[in-house]
Amino acid sequence: RDFASHLMVYLAVNALLVVVWAMSGASYFWPIWPIAGWGIGLAMHAFETYRKPISEEAIQPEMGKGSDL
Repeated sequence: RDFASHLMVYLAVNALLVVVWAMSGASYFWPIWPIAGWGIGLAMHAFETYRKPISEEAIQPEMGKGSDL
């Protein structure tokens, strides 16, 4: 599941936006809008990822992926 990579990109991009905001005068905190908007999407992704347990059928193909190294 790719929720962890989505979370990492969210944190990195929004940290960059906060740095740009701070370097441009730090007046009105405009990064709140992309942080909040994207955060809603991230929350829905987290809900979809963690609301149901992973089935045995989903686990078996993942276990076989690293076996041909």
